[in-house]
Amino acid sequence: MKLSNRIGKLSQSLTIAISSKAKEMKISGLDVAVFSAGEPDFDTPEIAKNAVIKAMQKGCGKYTAVPGTNEILNAVVSKLKRENNLDYKPSQIITNVGAKHSLFNVFECIIDHDDEVIIPAPYWVTYPEIVKFCGGKPVVINTNSQNKYKITSDELKSAITPRTKALVLCSPSNPSGAVYDKNELESIANVLKDTEIIVIADEIYEKIIFDKKFVAAASISEDMFKRTITINGLSKCGAMTGWRFGYAATSNDELASAMKKLQSQSTSNIASIVQAGALPVLMGECDDYIEMMRKEFQLRRDWAVDAINAIDGLSVVKPDGAFYLFVDCSKIEQDSMKFCMNLLEKGLVATVPGIGFGMEGHFRFSYACSLDEIKKGISRISEFVKSYK
Repeated sequence: MKLSNRIGKLSQSLTIAISSKAKEMKISGLDVAVFSAGEPDFDTPEIAKNAVIKAMQKGCGKYTAVPGTNEILNAVVSKLKRENNLDYKPSQIITNVGAKHSLFNVFECIIDHDDEVIIPAPYWVTYPEIVKFCGGKPVVINTNSQNKYKITSDELKSAITPRTKALVLCSPSNPSGAVYDKNELESIANVLKDTEIIVIADEIYEKIIFDKKFVAAASISEDMFKRTITINGLSKCGAMTGWRFGYAATSNDELASAMKKLQSQSTSNIASIVQAGALPVLMGECDDYIEMMRKEFQLRRDWAVDAINAIDGLSVVKPDGAFYLFVDCSKIEQDSMKFCMNLLEKGLVATVPGIGFGMEGHFRFSYACSLDEIKKGISRISEFVKSYK
């Protein structure tokens, strides 16, 4: 059987590949410390669970409208207005099977053959893969630790060509934890002014933020609001990864209609019970629980950053958000896949090689696990680095 050229363009996610190998090793009896998955270790809030139970008891098991129920669309509108000062209409919202699905819908609807999409590196592994699948060309801007892995307005300006269709901004970032502040977003907005470049703002980690205030890209100006597609969901901030609840918001009615048309021929609506469980979280009823998680992530971050930087040969910039450390191991090994595979097989620690995020000489360490597990893992990394050859 000859498979399509489209599927041949895709690469397997390294985060999933490493996690799968680590799970196999654990099943075989090895005590592997796993820091590869981007999944909070906290349980889903009880309020969300109870909302689903009540909805099921009332017969919530039928199809809904493709973009979601009126209740869920209004809840997203309310959340975006209350927390981000963004004014969308319910018709400009579409709920999806996780934010990854949101991104897929967006790219499928805006990308034509050889359209260019600017993606700062390090980037989430899926961005360039979806762009390539849709026939586009990823244009990668390499950032550095001096700028806390964020692009500058000059770097953006230099990357723009007549074929530039979109810019991807992930803030807080996976994998670096970088957060763009208001001044940085305003500088980016000034570069984009008088262009037709679309901004795809992946803000899935918005509430896992530590030393800065979160600023939504679309809130910077009227111009940015019109050009920005806001992507968000509850996987990370709501500890609801397996629920698969994401959403896209756009002020462009034509694009909103296009995404609904595409989804009507793929998944149709997302699960009705998932929509019911998402409602109280979007309406702020779980904010205390989310704040508890955020504080715990900050404690873990602070301990892990100090511990990693105490290891000779490794260094890490303290991230302002998300729950990852993007560790520089280039003084020990530039080949990140080699480093991470050796660390897994010999040190029994699972991390993700930086090459998967578009940047060699680094690895991603997720601290979405207990402090005891973090201490055990970093102790093993320290011993591994001492003996690395």
